[in-house]
Amino acid sequence: MKLKLTADQTFVRETNLSQVLRLIHNQAPLSRAQLAAMTGLNKSTVSSLVDELIENGLVHETGSNTGGTGRPATLLEINPHAGHIIGVELGVDFVSVVVTNFLGNIVWHKREDADPAEDQKKMINQTLRIVKEAITTGRRKNYQLLGLGLATPGTVDVNKGVLVFAPNLHWRNVPFVKIFSEQTNLRVFVENDANAAAIAEHLFGAARQCQDFIFVFAGVGIGGGLFLNGNLYRGKNGYAGEIGHSPIMAEPSHNVCHCGNRGCWETYANQYSIIQRMQARLEVKRTSIVPQLMAEHNLPLSIPLIKQAADAGDRESIDSFVEAGHAMGQGLAGLINIFNPEKVILGGPLSAAGKYLLPAIKETVARHSLQEIGQQVEVQLSTFGPDASLIGAIAIVVDDTLWHPVTIERR
Repeated sequence: MKLKLTADQTFVRETNLSQVLRLIHNQAPLSRAQLAAMTGLNKSTVSSLVDELIENGLVHETGSNTGGTGRPATLLEINPHAGHIIGVELGVDFVSVVVTNFLGNIVWHKREDADPAEDQKKMINQTLRIVKEAITTGRRKNYQLLGLGLATPGTVDVNKGVLVFAPNLHWRNVPFVKIFSEQTNLRVFVENDANAAAIAEHLFGAARQCQDFIFVFAGVGIGGGLFLNGNLYRGKNGYAGEIGHSPIMAEPSHNVCHCGNRGCWETYANQYSIIQRMQARLEVKRTSIVPQLMAEHNLPLSIPLIKQAADAGDRESIDSFVEAGHAMGQGLAGLINIFNPEKVILGGPLSAAGKYLLPAIKETVARHSLQEIGQQVEVQLSTFGPDASLIGAIAIVVDDTLWHPVTIERR
């Protein structure tokens, strides 16, 4: 009985530590008195919890609130130097690695192109090489590492740390946590790229005070991170959010999605669809500066080239983005009708062309969503743009630390 009582007391204290830490993270600066009022805990308990968080380096005192009457209250904030984190975004055709402090501020970054035609082992080894370079740099600067987060396209078993299936990479059952923990000796977390980006927006970005929102990751594919009632919604097996593979065409075109089906939403709204739209315009000799840019740079048709042309006022390039924006909006209208979110946030590589996509998305959402629902939703670009999933890789480590501050390890 005594052991059970001790276990219960330990659990309650850990829960209270997490509650206080998350409040400070979300609403700092806060005083001990404010924390007591917000949590319903007595002041002595809050002081004891805060002292433990300070001793553990997660929180620091940042000044005093001299407003009002009475004794000034000491204010508390998250300590940005609580530890450093390595974030990895494994894209279809690139690998990006960052080191950040505990608040997600980047102190080191390296990105390399990757060839999706190469075998899986080669791409993983390329990623490990960059990660080890990041660790070496961190050790040289005396960084204390809290862990490594990895964001990847596809369905992920977060409990086992396994990439189950990535249609655009054609990878199945990759034990990322096992591979990276053995090679780095760090705590490793793996998450779907769109889910990771949604967590980043919730912790650091445009959705900090938002309980219900949809994050849309748009690039080679389209993925979704769903926050409902303040929590990431994972579904029965943890695979929720594969919105890009929703069929939106009654008569699917000849385009086959990487998942093997026809008519998937992402085949009409991903970056390949924009390239195909532009290519079709060039084949019928539409007037455009894109061929000139391709010749000048000696590069094939790509999203950056189309955006460069659009920025120069090229009408055909702008229209290619606008058509994709309408396709995005059509899929989003259905999601908005189902979930009634406060916000829809667009991030990932295609968000770099957001000024062309967003007006078309909003117009189509307004036309196809129920008026009472569509008028209330705010559609906006991600705080982190194309790097949303990269910062998301950091966010999943921070999020775990906020929930489990007692088990924090620095290496």
